[in-house]
Amino acid sequence: MKKEILIALEANEKRVAILEAGQMEEFYIERADTSKMFGNIYKGKVKSVVRGIGAAFIDLGMKKDGFLYVADAVDSPLAESTYEDVETEEHERKEKVPIPRIDEVLKVGQEIIVQVVKEPIRGKGARLTTHFSIPARYLVLMPGDRRVGISRRIEDRTERDRIRKIFAEIDFPEGIGFIVRTAGEGKSKKEFVRDVKYLLKMWERIKREIDKQKAPCLIHEELDLVERIIRDFFAEETDSLVVDHYGMYSQVKRFFKLYIPDYQPQLDWYRGQVPLFEKYNIEKEIAKTFQRNVILPSGGHIVIEQTEGLVAIDVNTGKFTGKRNLEETVYKTNMEAAQEIARQMRLRDIGGIIVVDFIDMLEADHRRRLYRGFRDAIRKRDRAKTNIMPMSDLGLIELTRQRIRPSLESAVYDACHYCRGKGVIKSTSTMSIQTVKEIKRALNTSKGKILNVYVHPQVADRLLNQEQKTIQELEVLSKSRVMVLADPVLHIEDINITFIQ
Repeated sequence: MKKEILIALEANEKRVAILEAGQMEEFYIERADTSKMFGNIYKGKVKSVVRGIGAAFIDLGMKKDGFLYVADAVDSPLAESTYEDVETEEHERKEKVPIPRIDEVLKVGQEIIVQVVKEPIRGKGARLTTHFSIPARYLVLMPGDRRVGISRRIEDRTERDRIRKIFAEIDFPEGIGFIVRTAGEGKSKKEFVRDVKYLLKMWERIKREIDKQKAPCLIHEELDLVERIIRDFFAEETDSLVVDHYGMYSQVKRFFKLYIPDYQPQLDWYRGQVPLFEKYNIEKEIAKTFQRNVILPSGGHIVIEQTEGLVAIDVNTGKFTGKRNLEETVYKTNMEAAQEIARQMRLRDIGGIIVVDFIDMLEADHRRRLYRGFRDAIRKRDRAKTNIMPMSDLGLIELTRQRIRPSLESAVYDACHYCRGKGVIKSTSTMSIQTVKEIKRALNTSKGKILNVYVHPQVADRLLNQEQKTIQELEVLSKSRVMVLADPVLHIEDINITFIQ
């Protein structure tokens, strides 16, 4: 399967698309004016300790304080890595001990070294940990633990044993642990040793900065988008990497020499008149990632709704009628949707709680196959940690997906200032009735006066026509005058009433 990585820079926005067989499988955006904190290490100060929620707020020298849960301050660094789903040997696992109270661990004014494991999202500050994960191409360095973990995605037992034998022969300092990333599968001792040396050198530099700098301050900054993509996604089987900006092309060449000095990639500087993403016909595909409806090849479709608390995904047969019977049609639509939903979660970087409402199926075997197919589609390709629940009796599959950064939608769009993030507004009819109620309430307290009622032009038009008789009756009863005035500046749900005398 042909794999290509496209990198485009335009108007201080970096975009990366990863294609497989011509189809976009991953998409990332990074803008120059957006702060990037994930993976950064800070020397901070404890600003406050909140025992009720078991967390402390840490001053990082940024606009918003980060927050550190007590579990993130005391748990083993290999218990849950930010970068890989890790498996260690049974004898290497520590027994669980009771978690202390946050005020027993941290005090206000205390200096502390922390790493960002989740970007600030909406009004929340960055989530922090005191256990660091410093990634390289094949390994992640975990200071504070000498164990070696291996990604669960390296499933072959013989390969896992081979890797453990290699690390038994590698000498590295006490108090240092490593995670072997999925990309480390099949790599030689020489390649692992190169990563070990690189990471140890970086850790020494970080320790020097910790001793030298005063809190609060940034100690270590994670790589930018382009370098992260090369580190985390580029593999020897990648057919080409195409960049449309010379400065970025030079940056990529330098990074390859540092990171993979023995490998010569197929690296191209694109200089065509047609924009790179248009050349590869993926601009339309990118636009689709912001739409609610996603059409399936068969004619069915899925609907993706992102809310504050969770993401709801609904599957529909749409125009697909099938050729045999309803059960077969539904099964095929669901299986097709399962693959597309897994892809859309990656493309949109959807995180948090996700509920998928598949179409009801009568046959238990179909339900089992759908669950396994959906689970495998996610685990095979998705780098984010996921936890998938079995299908419920209602045909729902619930899952959680690791949320590190805001979703693609929230990174590109702001909440609509007109509907105020609700996605809907009250109808003209509703607002007309509400305005009449407001007029009546105002006249009950102040009779014999002139009221100026300012409303949106559409509401004013309805009041002066369909509701005119009602307003006239109110005027007679209250011996007042009601002046309905159209104000195009007002929101359709706004009503401003003022008294003249």
